[in-house]
Order: sequence, then C-alpha cells, then structure tokens
Amino acid sequence: MNKEMETKLKNLPDTPGVYIMKDQNGKIIYIGKAISLKNRVRQYFRTTHTGKVGAMVANVSDFDYILTDTEVEALILECNLIKKHRPRYNILLKDDKHYPYIEVTAEEEYPRIRLTRKIKKDRNKYFGPYTSARAVRETMEAIRRIFPIRTCNRKIREGQPAERPCLNYYIRQCWGPCRGNVKKSDYQAMIKDVCRFLDGRQEDLLDEFRRKMTEASENLQFERASVLRDQIRAVEKILEGQKIISTSMEDQDVIALFQGFNRTAVQVFLIRGGKLISSERHILEETGETQQKDIIGSFLKQFYADSTFFPREIWIQQDIDDHKVIEEWLSERKGSKVTIRCPQRGEKHKLVQMAERNAEETLKTYERKEEREKERTEGAVLELKEALSLEHAPVRMEAFDISNTQGAQSVASMVVFENGRPARKEYRRFRIKMVEGPNDFASMAEVVERRFRRGLEERKKLKEEGRNFSEGKFSKFPDLIIIDGGKGQLGAALGSMSKLGVECIPTFGLAKEFEELYARGESDPIILPRRSNALHLVQRIRDEAHRFAITFHRSLRDKNDLHSVLLDVPGIGPKRMRELMKAFGSVERMKQADPEELSRVNGMNHKAAESLIRFFRG
Repeated sequence: MNKEMETKLKNLPDTPGVYIMKDQNGKIIYIGKAISLKNRVRQYFRTTHTGKVGAMVANVSDFDYILTDTEVEALILECNLIKKHRPRYNILLKDDKHYPYIEVTAEEEYPRIRLTRKIKKDRNKYFGPYTSARAVRETMEAIRRIFPIRTCNRKIREGQPAERPCLNYYIRQCWGPCRGNVKKSDYQAMIKDVCRFLDGRQEDLLDEFRRKMTEASENLQFERASVLRDQIRAVEKILEGQKIISTSMEDQDVIALFQGFNRTAVQVFLIRGGKLISSERHILEETGETQQKDIIGSFLKQFYADSTFFPREIWIQQDIDDHKVIEEWLSERKGSKVTIRCPQRGEKHKLVQMAERNAEETLKTYERKEEREKERTEGAVLELKEALSLEHAPVRMEAFDISNTQGAQSVASMVVFENGRPARKEYRRFRIKMVEGPNDFASMAEVVERRFRRGLEERKKLKEEGRNFSEGKFSKFPDLIIIDGGKGQLGAALGSMSKLGVECIPTFGLAKEFEELYARGESDPIILPRRSNALHLVQRIRDEAHRFAITFHRSLRDKNDLHSVLLDVPGIGPKRMRELMKAFGSVERMKQADPEELSRVNGMNHKAAESLIRFFRG
C-alpha cells in the first residue's frame, strides 16, 4: 500500500457514504456503501480476504469516497454509480439498458403504448422492467385485444380537423381519435384502465367493467354493453391463466436464488392480488465465494433501482444485512410501507422454497444451453481447423458475398465471426464501382482488393503512429476467408489477394449446390460431414453474408423506388425530394406529417405540402 492511500485511510470520516475502489489505471473496479466509511473501508485492508474480495483488494491502487447525510442516500447513490460504471467486482445484473419497459405516452392528448428500453424524466408512465421483449409484446397484444387504443404515431389534438382513419378503426380495434369522434376525457379514462391493467389490477378492472355493463344495459345502451361484455371476456381469459398462489390478497414479490460453481440463478415470482401474474429469471455471473445474503442484497438494490412498481411485501430466503435501509428506501419510493421478510414456516415459506427450486432448474437449463452454444461455436472452430488442415484455429473468419438485380445496384458484404459468433460491429458493406453488368467474378475481385488495400493502408498508418492494428476499421486481418461461390469466385478473390501480397491467408470457396469447400489449387472439394458443427458454422457464416448483402441491396433499390415515387408528385422535384428525405427520413413519417410540418421543410411551400398530402391520402 502506498503512502497516499495510508493517509487517506487514516483520515476517513466516520459518516455514511459511498466508496469507490480504483485500479492502477484509475478504472473503477468496485463501488460500495457504508454507514461508517472509516470502519468499512479500513476493514478491506486490515483483514485477509480470499476469493473475489481478495482479488479485488489486490487490484486496488486508489480509492475515492462521497459523503452522504444518511445510509439511504448512500444506497441510492451506490445504485446509480453501479449502474453507470458497472464495476468488475460488483455483482451485476444484465445491463439495464437492455431491459424493455412498456411506456404509456401520457404527455400526448391521446396516449399510446409502446415498447421502450430507456426511462426518461418526463410525464409518460413506465411499467416494468420485463425480462424479454417477447413478454412486453404479449402484454401489449393483450391490452390491444381489450382496449381500442390507437397504434399510429400521428400527432392528434382535440378539435383538429378529421383525418382518414387506418384499418384498425374499421375493424373496431381503435376508437379513431383522428376522426374527432371520441372525447379526450373518455379516451383518457380508458388509458387509466390500461394503467390499472399493467399494475396487475385486473380483478378491480373486471369489477368496474361489470358495473359499467350493468349500467349500460339498464340505460338501453346495448351496443356499449356488448363492447363491455367482450372486454370482460378478454380479461377473464387472461385471469384464467393466472394461478392463485397466495391466500393473502396483497401484492407480493417472492425472491429466491440457487448458487452454482461461479454463477447464481435468481427467481422472482410477481404476485398481485394473490395471483401469480408473472415470473422472472436472472443469471448473475462471478458469484463463486460470495455469501448468499450478499447476493440477495445486491440483487434487491439493482432489481428495484429502476422499477416502476413496488409490492407491499417482499419475501426472501435469507435475511440480509441491509434489511432495514432497503425497506426504508423502497417505502420512500412507493410512498407507503414496504416490508422485507424471511418466512420460516407456512404458506410464505413454501412459496420461497418453490422459487428456489425454480431457480435451480433455471441454472441447470442455462448451463446446458451454454454448453450446447459452446459446442456450436468454439467447438465448431476447432472442428473446422482439423477439417481444413489449418495451422491455427480460425478465431476471426470473414465471408464475402455479392448481391445485385441483373447487374443493377450491385453490392457486396463482408461479415465477421469471432470465436464462432457474429461480430456485427466488424461487418462492412461495399457498393461495386468498377464493374458494369452482372459479373460476380469481377465484383468479388473488386471488393476483396478494396478490403485488403484499405487494410494495408491502415496498418501502415497505425504502425507509424505506434498504435495497435486492432484500432482500424480494416486493419484486423482474418485467420480464414470464406467466399460465397465456387471455383470462379474463389479464383477472382485469390487473384486480388495475390496482387496485394496477402495470399497467405487461408481462403476457401463455398459452392451452394452441395455445400462443398474448394481450396486454392485443389480440384477435389472438401466435404464436411452433414451433421458436423463445422459445416453448420460455415453455413451460418455464408447465410449471414448473404442476408447482409441482400439487405443492403434492397435498401438501395427501395431508396431509388422511393425517389421515383416522390418525383411523380406534382410540385416535387429532385431538390424538394432531397430536402424532404433529409427532414423526415422515410415516406411513413411524411405520411403522418401535417401540412404545416411539410411546408416548413427547406424549399417547400403550402401548395407543395398539400399536393404531397393529396398524393399520399388519395
């Protein structure tokens, strides 16, 4: 320990706060909170530690701290800093930005629901997080079956002129606020019901629907009564799939975990009104020697940090050190009392045990899946090395493909796989510049030459600057190249590589018909076993190169088609077309724009805007 750190340790205050451990490069490696910074931080350096904590302490070269007034403030700050920096030695959930939420656009006069992965500080309402986008879409689909909520992104205001409605209006899946025939207050009342549904208040909602249906029937409003009847049936169908799991009618979360060798599975049961409405599974890595109570504590803080709903009760399988402070934090966020309990007997204890059994099964399933994935990626790479008689395992593989329509809009793709997995940030695409007409051989020669010429130029520059070859866009060279095509495409690629002096890179052509690999100078193909992981890996690389090329080609083709469509509109010439595309980016966004928005585009006027609207809307 250096003198500066010793001085810092002596002068640590005896107050609540957050401490930040750093390595020799100044990188944050651990963040924690303490009711007494002096006692907690000194403990790390005055006690012998093993495992993960010992490794962390061994890498600490410096630390900082931030004082807070209370332990709850320290906990909030700790959660925010962990989320921001994601330190190596903290127990981490999957990156929060990947978790989807359902957003109710309350800022709009006629709100919508949509999937989002980012919570903003606005007036919109957010529900989640959900563990998968699929779960979000299923929930949104259920809502749309029950509520005639709009799905378009039009800017609709009360009292504006009626617009042409979409198909959803005619099939009674939307009230059609764009037509102006639904009151803002009625629509907002429906949105409140949507929020109740997302809060897990389906039973309350059902009671409300039944009351309204009875009122409508008594008032001879039979059409409204039939709509409410259909909504009741839809909600009842959803409730049928929800298992009654607790005799208590409170909102509860049940959390339990199962520890493996170096990772932990956490199971969360979401119980609303006594019914299990959802379950979530999480995998935590690098938890080998961490105590169960510490894992639970870390999970609770991260799981509820961005949550938009807090139950009245949380049941866990083991009591935790931060029990009281986490309760205080959650109660403050909920606006009413939240209790954390570790039940030892009875119904609640059985539910915790059930969650633990599910966590164990989750971990086993995850590890089996991981093993299969390892076989089809890293295992396949080793198989390929042996099958192709390569000196080294092809860690980085590149594949090239050509796409065109009778020679028009000819493009090429370069996809990259590393350790048997797609490295999408490394993908590159090319527009063929030097070849006219449908000539795949010449196009392949052009793109391979451009790829390696650019790579050699980057390598030269990086070397002069004393930088690593991994820093360039093309300077990383592959261990293996796959050319989509037979001997002709392979020969074209090898000719370009020979010209540039990079012919030493193993290169093979993959013929489509029989999935055969052709090597330089060999007349007989290499035939990989039909069920081998090596063949499946080569096929995945080839298919990905084809998909990437086709996607690029279609985007260029559609762009040209779009341009030709816009030029058919009276009053829209090439200049106005370019400005419209710059402003809106797509025709769909143009279609949703009003005349004022269109007329504000550079070079446009009100007459041209009206002409465009008439063209789009008939």
